[in-house]
Amino acid sequence: MSQELPILKKGTFYIIKETPDEFIMEDRTKRGLTVREQSIDENLQVSADKGMIHDMDGIGHWVPIRWYFPKKYYDLQKVLVPAEKMEKKYTEMRELTCPDDSE
Repeated sequence: MSQELPILKKGTFYIIKETPDEFIMEDRTKRGLTVREQSIDENLQVSADKGMIHDMDGIGHWVPIRWYFPKKYYDLQKVLVPAEKMEKKYTEMRELTCPDDSE
């Protein structure tokens, strides 16, 4: 994004920004990943920027980088539901994989 949008809410693993027409939830773990397509996210059913990551076998997987929630259908409280779910998932993953790093 060329212009810096106002941040409404920030977690360890997400940021929620807004434009006049939508809320944008970004996965902070995907910073720097190149957007390769924009399509409907299968889970959240909203438009999402997606990038490609490769597993240890070299198989590519599409992963969402940011989601666009139209204000016509979503308010900030509704966007916070998947944001907090993502926060919980990544926190649990960090505790399992890096128990000494968690605070």
